[in-house]
Amino acid sequence: MDNFITFGFSFLLNSLVAFLIIRGIYYPVRRDKEYVLTFLTFNTLIFLIAHLLQGVNVTIGLGLSMFAIFRMLRYRTDPIPTREMTYLFVMMALPFVNAILVTQENYAGLLIADALVVAVLLLVEKGWGFQYVGHKTITYERIELIKPENHQALLADLRARTGLDITRCEVGKLDFLHDVAEIKIDYIEPHVQNQPATRSAPHRSLFEQEWRVAPDNQFTKH
Repeated sequence: MDNFITFGFSFLLNSLVAFLIIRGIYYPVRRDKEYVLTFLTFNTLIFLIAHLLQGVNVTIGLGLSMFAIFRMLRYRTDPIPTREMTYLFVMMALPFVNAILVTQENYAGLLIADALVVAVLLLVEKGWGFQYVGHKTITYERIELIKPENHQALLADLRARTGLDITRCEVGKLDFLHDVAEIKIDYIEPHVQNQPATRSAPHRSLFEQEWRVAPDNQFTKH
């Protein structure tokens, strides 16, 4: 009976912390539900596996090997962006930490560890003291501005036409036949916590999407 109560307590605590991280920290920033099911499912299954392994004579190497297997899989048919991979790793590591601390009956350490994970993610995601820089690739038609002496004019034009706080731009491929150039830009990301949900294009993260700047000062995302 005591084992059942301990298992129930640790399962509820692990699920509560995982839900808090996903619903309270991860989801409000992008409001993208695409990976929510994956995160919560991985967290639950790994917690159950870790709990079952408590009664088996295994080494920590088995637990580490599971991380290696999951890391190798990485949903190769649909690459996961870096931010989502970070949360996936957190959702995989959290149940192992919780299961080990529960086995050791270290409940104070369990609460402290979970609180620290939540605090660090909250600190980083809220941008307190951090400045997030995004990256995009633009197909640009005002090719006369790519000259080194026109660099400041190029930056000003890109800022005006995209509405982004661009800090750096780099000219890539040139197509003189069509008078266009491929430009990579770095920009300070605006705060997007309260913006409606948008679904990213397949096989591209938000920071890898391509933008095309048209002559009539309109730009579209691809």
